[in-house]
Amino acid sequence: MKQLLIVCFSFCLSSTFGQNSLMTPPYEDIGEYSENYSSGNVLARFIDGLGYRYHWASKGLTEEDLTYKPSEDGRNTFETLKHICGLSQTIVDAATNNPSIMPFEFSALNYEELRLKTLNNLAAASNALLNRTDRDVAQLKVVFKRGGNVSEFPFWNMMNGPISDAIYHTGQIVILRRASGNPIDPKVSVLMGKNRSE
Repeated sequence: MKQLLIVCFSFCLSSTFGQNSLMTPPYEDIGEYSENYSSGNVLARFIDGLGYRYHWASKGLTEEDLTYKPSEDGRNTFETLKHICGLSQTIVDAATNNPSIMPFEFSALNYEELRLKTLNNLAAASNALLNRTDRDVAQLKVVFKRGGNVSEFPFWNMMNGPISDAIYHTGQIVILRRASGNPIDPKVSVLMGKNRSE
């Protein structure tokens, strides 16, 4: 039953995505922490930290910000956002015990749609991991399918791979937007998981 609720939650997010103008992106703040340090709760909080960072790193980007890149052969900000969206898809796929079907296709999404999809993926992954036990987490797999090829990894690889990579690239967004003249809101407090009032 729990697995069914997780799948339904993920489906609802994806099926209402077309109505994104009516949806409020999650992670304006992290919210209250769990009462215990179960494996699932620790992982969920880790993803929530990423979600909060990404929410504010990606909020209010202009066309100038999105096209900015530090060098001719580097990714611009919008391309980096697309990469993070792909990582978020891998994260939610693994958290809900589904394979990631590669390659991901996000070319039809504009900036706001891409941002919302990424944040919703992270929220769905966090929700799927809440209250999971050590045994539950140990049974999760990271599975990539590309054509007829299948690669499978333990969930350990999710932590040092896509989750850490998404945090790394979110930091790049913060640097890129500062360089393009639109720095992140100075009230953001990653320690507290909510913005300072002053």
